[in-house]
Amino acid sequence: MTLWQGIVLGLVQGLTEFLPVSSSGHLALVEALTGVKTPGVFVEVMLHVATLGSVLLVYGRRLGRIALGALRGQPEELRYVGYLVIGTIPAGIVGVLLHRVLEERFHALVYVGFGFFLTGILLWSTRRRHGERPRPTAGTASIVGLGQASAVLLHMSRSGSTISAALWAGLELGTAAEFSFLLSVPAILGAALIEGRHMSVNVGAVGALPLAAGCLVALASGVFAIRFLVALITKGRFYAFAPYCWTVGVFTILYALWRG
Repeated sequence: MTLWQGIVLGLVQGLTEFLPVSSSGHLALVEALTGVKTPGVFVEVMLHVATLGSVLLVYGRRLGRIALGALRGQPEELRYVGYLVIGTIPAGIVGVLLHRVLEERFHALVYVGFGFFLTGILLWSTRRRHGERPRPTAGTASIVGLGQASAVLLHMSRSGSTISAALWAGLELGTAAEFSFLLSVPAILGAALIEGRHMSVNVGAVGALPLAAGCLVALASGVFAIRFLVALITKGRFYAFAPYCWTVGVFTILYALWRG
């Protein structure tokens, strides 16, 4: 992987990880269009870890209050940690049991294209959803967790699926976004642990400088994407990404069929 390819992949990852348009789908498409060859999904996971830093930069204080409160035994913070655990379990089960199958499907562009289509449908379904619950519950966490597992299984946008699920579960717009972003922390860490065992081999195959540059770009663009999406969600315009997802889905499927 060259330096410019690392920068392009980092930019794509950072912008699309939190915008509801499927970061993994965009990475697979960009890799196919640019001819980037990477070992397995190692590069994608490392770029996801870089965007984890974006969450920590934007929501670091909130996470700190939750962690400190949970350590002190404060009921509200302990419940929130429990909700994050509940929301993580479904995707964790899917990831552990179907890891190899999902990795093989990552570069199947027809499959990726249908994932874009499904994401668009899900986003469009939220255009009149404005919940009133200011805090998640065990029930809403379970629904959001199933949304995250569906995203992993069907190659849809993780943020799109989780925020849509949260809105359908009745959470307020800002609360839905926050819970989705905080839920990405254990999901990304879990994926990093699975792929981390190949780190020394794959860094050498990819190149340390391009990978580092891609991660830095992903970190910076991820912060921008989070702030932009939160502003859009609070205006009730979350569904506006649906036409884009449908357009990219059509292009991806046609390109896959043309390429053979």
